[in-house]
Amino acid sequence: DAGINFIDTADVYAGGVSEQITGQALKNLKVPRESVVVATKVFGDMSPGPNGRGASRSHILDGVKASLKRLQLDHIDLYQIHGFDPATPIEETVRALDQLVRHGHVRYVGVSNWAAWQIVKALGIAERLGLARFESLQAYYTLAGRDLERELFPMLRREGLGLMVWCPLAGGLLSGKYGRGQGGEEGSRRTLFDFPPVNQERAYDCIDVMRGVAQAHGVSVAQIALAWLLHQPQVTSIIVGAKRPEQLFDNIGATRVALSAGELAQLDEASRLPSEYPGWMFERQGEVRRAQLHEAQASRGAAA
Repeated sequence: DAGINFIDTADVYAGGVSEQITGQALKNLKVPRESVVVATKVFGDMSPGPNGRGASRSHILDGVKASLKRLQLDHIDLYQIHGFDPATPIEETVRALDQLVRHGHVRYVGVSNWAAWQIVKALGIAERLGLARFESLQAYYTLAGRDLERELFPMLRREGLGLMVWCPLAGGLLSGKYGRGQGGEEGSRRTLFDFPPVNQERAYDCIDVMRGVAQAHGVSVAQIALAWLLHQPQVTSIIVGAKRPEQLFDNIGATRVALSAGELAQLDEASRLPSEYPGWMFERQGEVRRAQLHEAQASRGAAA
């Protein structure tokens, strides 16, 4: 009803039960197959033995058959490698995924939780061999954790990959329940499972600013966290995992929050990553060339 048509799950979630529930729900609701994009992932432990996990050809081929059965679908729209497998050559993984695309089991392939150099290597292999390439990255990104801006953001822009954000509230840390001297509800996710790891002081600085912005808009702190992500040009979609209906409705409300340039600047300042090498050298050495590039772009725009 809210216009959401993308569902993301994984074989390892609840040992396959998440896929079963997703597939049965789509069937019960008689959702037309062409009106929904279904994504799932393969990598985690699904059976004992060396082939029960990882990104090997064996595990991928077994995994997709099992996922299709649990989802009650004839194809998966986006099939993602859930993590990097140090025991499997990247070329083996890319070839296996291409086989799934050619056979019609999946439409597109993506990756989650890989480093920029690993993704670029996979893209190079796919281009060299004429294979299906990764089209998307699913990664952790929040105001409290902007690490992927260092290497992954530039790579995504250059290579044209989409970005889906998981854990956009940092495991509930940015929900508004937490802050300096505020530990959240007993039994909440963050109190039971302190993940993903964050710089607590920087996160609390962000939350202090978010509370003021939320109050100005008359919305929740969680909506500001999600709205900030929706304002980032590199973000394609946000994956929310609400536990209760009211949480879902609140999350959806973030799509209607328009942050001003001043508010974005406030949030950016509070959450800014500390400078690291070679980033600070790029800034220093590339300053003149960036200025020339901007001048050239402005001139082309004026001419047009």
